[in-house]
Amino acid sequence: MNYENGPIDQGLLDYLDQYITDHKKSVMERVLKDRTRHFTVVLEDIYKPHNASAVLRTCDCFGLQDIHVVEKTNQYKINPYVTRGASEWVDIHKYFSPAGNAVKDCFNSLKSKGYKILATSPNADSVSIYDLDPNQKTALVFGNEHEGVSEDVKDQADGLVHIPMLGFTESFNISVSASIFLYDLVRKAKESLPKDFYLSEEEKQQLRLKWYRQIVKRSKLHEKMYWDSKNK
Repeated sequence: MNYENGPIDQGLLDYLDQYITDHKKSVMERVLKDRTRHFTVVLEDIYKPHNASAVLRTCDCFGLQDIHVVEKTNQYKINPYVTRGASEWVDIHKYFSPAGNAVKDCFNSLKSKGYKILATSPNADSVSIYDLDPNQKTALVFGNEHEGVSEDVKDQADGLVHIPMLGFTESFNISVSASIFLYDLVRKAKESLPKDFYLSEEEKQQLRLKWYRQIVKRSKLHEKMYWDSKNK
């Protein structure tokens, strides 16, 4: 039996549960209650790992479970000093294609899940953040620090969106932009509460098992002992 990817069994959760403090369990349940996949973030070829890690931390803070990373010339490596452990609690999906299809692969996956893909760009024809529909499942795409989102992303996205600027500078840095976008979208969505905004009970169970495995020391050994005792 593959203990790492075994079935989600309530008995297994109960078994691992005994090795986790009540405080940690209460924190996990509080976080699970507000977790969402209604919004997600795509990072395209981020040049500085520090900035990508800051965005990842922001996503966790606003309750997003998934972050998608398109790797072209730059490979993303987590900076633990910036994420402050956030990378342990979110799901990071990476896309790389030697043939140059990473953007297409990422977008096809998101569209199959019902996401509208909006690339962040200060272009004149982009819509304002204030005009976004919080009831729509949305994937926000952020480009790298030097060039922004690529033409490849703009061509394949469903639209462009920007934060109106009042000064001479045309844009915020990527981590600040992500914070503003997510704060506004999550706040509006929680007011209107679109259908399936929060994770389903099945998704919560999957995350509980994932998080329990991360917290419990020698969790693989404990799982083996559980399944061995159950299969006797």
